[in-house]
Amino acid sequence: MLTVQEPSPSATASTGECSIVTRGLTKRFRGGQVAVNDLDLAVPRGSVFGFLGPNGSGKTTTIRMLLGLAAPTSGTWELLGTPMPGGMGTVLPRVGALVEGPAFYPYLSGEANLRRYDAADPAADPRTAAARIGLALERVGLAAAARKRYRAYSLGMRQRLAIAGALLGPRELLVLDEPTNGLDPQGTREVRGLVKEIAAEGTTVFVSSHLLAEVEHMCSHIAVMRAGRLVAQGPIAGLRAGEAVRIRVETPDIAEAAAVFAALGLAQVRAGDGEVSAELGTDAPERICAVLVDGGVAVRGLAVQRPSLEDVFVGLTGEGFDVDG
Repeated sequence: MLTVQEPSPSATASTGECSIVTRGLTKRFRGGQVAVNDLDLAVPRGSVFGFLGPNGSGKTTTIRMLLGLAAPTSGTWELLGTPMPGGMGTVLPRVGALVEGPAFYPYLSGEANLRRYDAADPAADPRTAAARIGLALERVGLAAAARKRYRAYSLGMRQRLAIAGALLGPRELLVLDEPTNGLDPQGTREVRGLVKEIAAEGTTVFVSSHLLAEVEHMCSHIAVMRAGRLVAQGPIAGLRAGEAVRIRVETPDIAEAAAVFAALGLAQVRAGDGEVSAELGTDAPERICAVLVDGGVAVRGLAVQRPSLEDVFVGLTGEGFDVDG
């Protein structure tokens, strides 16, 4: 089984390089149910951090503890270098969050909803509300639909409005719980693009999701949860490095192609269903193709397969989870 470890939170937190640090964070409910078990998390500043796991793995419970919406049973945590919960009053105004989906008045416009949202924030300056609301709507691409009623918004527009609510002030950290949940492909692309834009401006974005493929498109780092426990965390590139790159050849000459792969010393040769694959190793794909052709193997197609995030997860746990939602 692949094992990957990021530097411990205790080693990185003191340097101020992490936006979120947890040590032994645990949540037990009545009846003995453990939702989050001894979580040590380190989220680098400026990253787009994917918090992955199947539904029920403890992602939302973790987010609720981080934001002070639920009290941990044990453990400690820091946001933006400040110990919690004592620093909530000074830190949370620098944190934007979307937890468990948007909730707005359907009969009000997007702009009017944000005015009420902003008025409920004791840290918000009412004198700058109009300017900040206009800027937030512009950032999420809803300036033209500002006076449109919320009930007429598409799912993608509703998610973008919720993110606008989280961006009504300057934010150093943005926490998004399943931001693409229930969206069609177009809405998913809209939210994905918005997350990348926000991160490019220097904000750390912490994205919880059960969709492996979606996280792979927008995140630089990930942590993987399973049944309340942290399985792995680190840069996606580093996690992928533990999985082998494979070469796959489509051919009617299965036995001959497998023999060529074996003669070249390629490892983990697999044959069947009109194709042969093996670990690429240090051989150049074009050289392998030339050897196949010289050996009389009919090559219908050749591809280099780099490990996906799903491959990494299966390598870590021996299991898969919902990739497509």
